[in-house]
Amino acid sequence: MPNRLADATSPYLLQHADNPVDWWPWGPEAFAEAERRGVPVLLSVGYAACHWCHVMAHESFEDEAIAAYANEHFVAVKVDREERPDVDAVYMEAVQAATGQGGWPMTVFLTPDKEPFYFGTYFPPEPRHGMPGFRQVLEGVTAAWRDRREEVGEVAGRIRAELQERARVYGAGAGVLPAPGEAELHAALLELGRGFDERRGGFGGAPKFPPSMTVEWLLRHHARTGSAAALEMAARTCDAMSRGGLYDQLGGGFARYSVDADWVVPHFEKMLYDNALLLRTYLHLWRATGDARARRTALDTADFLLRELRTPEGGFASALDADSPDPVTGKPAEGAYYAWTPEQLTAALGPEDAALATGIFEVTGTFEHGSSVLQLLTDPEDPETYERIRTRLFEARAERPAPARDDKVVAAWNGLAIAALAETGALLERPDLVEAAERAADLLLAVHLTADGRLLRTSRDGRAGANAGVLEDYADTAEGFLALYAVTGEAEWLDLAGGLLDTVLAHFTDAASGALYDTADDAEELIRRPQDPTDNATPSGWTAAAGALLGYAAYTGSERHRTAAERALGVVGALGTRAPRFIGWGLAVAEALLDGPREVAVVGPAGDPATAELHRTALLSTAPGAVVAVGEAGSKEVPLLADRPLLAGRPAAYVCRHFSCDAPTADAAELAERLG
Repeated sequence: MPNRLADATSPYLLQHADNPVDWWPWGPEAFAEAERRGVPVLLSVGYAACHWCHVMAHESFEDEAIAAYANEHFVAVKVDREERPDVDAVYMEAVQAATGQGGWPMTVFLTPDKEPFYFGTYFPPEPRHGMPGFRQVLEGVTAAWRDRREEVGEVAGRIRAELQERARVYGAGAGVLPAPGEAELHAALLELGRGFDERRGGFGGAPKFPPSMTVEWLLRHHARTGSAAALEMAARTCDAMSRGGLYDQLGGGFARYSVDADWVVPHFEKMLYDNALLLRTYLHLWRATGDARARRTALDTADFLLRELRTPEGGFASALDADSPDPVTGKPAEGAYYAWTPEQLTAALGPEDAALATGIFEVTGTFEHGSSVLQLLTDPEDPETYERIRTRLFEARAERPAPARDDKVVAAWNGLAIAALAETGALLERPDLVEAAERAADLLLAVHLTADGRLLRTSRDGRAGANAGVLEDYADTAEGFLALYAVTGEAEWLDLAGGLLDTVLAHFTDAASGALYDTADDAEELIRRPQDPTDNATPSGWTAAAGALLGYAAYTGSERHRTAAERALGVVGALGTRAPRFIGWGLAVAEALLDGPREVAVVGPAGDPATAELHRTALLSTAPGAVVAVGEAGSKEVPLLADRPLLAGRPAAYVCRHFSCDAPTADAAELAERLG
């Protein structure tokens, strides 16, 4: 019989709707029930594409005896971390502080007042490899709650106080810090270089996550300063990732991370946010260098997004699962869809083409049973043979059972995809990608944006979820709308971005310090208000908001928005010199601030080839954070275009900083030189 999760919109919660555990969704009703019964709360947090979440579900949450014990002694609450990143962030901070590590599934025991007192991640059903069994953990927590309640309360109170103290680091009492300047950015580059893996690309050791935001910063720093070291780190990292097993050599798109330092063995989840960010990263690498493989990687990743993650409503699904049924055994196995043996290559291609394939792709036998993902050995000398082999392998793989898809739409991640697809479509002359970006944006407007201008975080099948948008939803959606305006010249997108950013200023910003919070001032109250300026797998909401605020100010001349961006960047100077890998997007926004950013106004009749040429030239600029406005001469809709006449009757481009412009030019080559 289904439990209380049966009506959820989250695919992750629905995966647990038939568990014998009597799960509750997060909400006041669950904590009121714990208070009524006098029992603690068992909080389990995960997401639909999480391999170890599936393992713990099969081993423990589907076990009748374990479920019966949990139901008797706890109120069990299940949370999708992608729906409620605020809940996840608060308790993950506690887990990491207490255990020195974190991950999913996250298992936390709470008082009915939401205070945590015991923590963990995955627990096996029986003791294993030094870990206690989950039944042991449940029994131990029950005994502590029953026999040492006062001690449990003291621990919970101390943890809550520590979390609230941590919040003051970036909060209202921190003061206003200056935005980083040349010295801080140079020091950040030197610090980043110390952790650069010169042999394998990337930063640090295993596991290696794709450093999208860091690479974007490096490309901007190179564009502004000419730093060869910055470009080399960016290019070598992108080259290594696109050759390795992290990248799907047949279908495009990237896995979530590499478990090794060589980018060989991926953790097979494919996340929308990674692929949206990496699509933009490879596009910008191509824009900076003309690298052909970066261009191909960008296009293949864009095609992956449209083919495998686009929903019927026009949005983009959150993820593809790590696991899929093994073609032989039928049992779920991580990476079964993507791995090959030499024998499977021969069966799909025949002996002759299989021999050619092993000269193009490395098949190492890295995994169990001698299978492995494909890695690109060398750029193909014969593109026709490469494409023929690649297409046949892709078609053969398509006959395997495919990974499941988490088809909920997350506003923030769709904002990232909108920005990436709009730019890629414009720069690589793929109007279908721009159209896909517009459709996704239309879905956010129709389903996620409420009548009072607030965002809802998720939807599924065109039906909005109940959870309020967090800072990253507003910031990344605004970023997507700004990119759509730059590409299409439709002023509605700029206006919509401005509305979202006004909400950021009104509800997410501390007026005294300019610090930003991850949740709105009228959001559900947790044990502390989450706030983190550092990047994780995506740009932090804080620095994403700073970038969108700065871009909007460049279009409109709004000192209010520019000042807010500058104040938000103060934390980047403090953190960037010590840990640049973890605040890459903030450093990228700081590069834009130091460069102006450049403001390009292109005026001319719509449909005029000369207008189109100037517009495309402006979009191809590598100037950090440059904004591009295009429209008819005399347009009043966008302040940057106002009072910009044609040049002797011809379409013209104006390059400005702070609305102070150079002389206009009608020559695309001259415009390119000015923006170079």
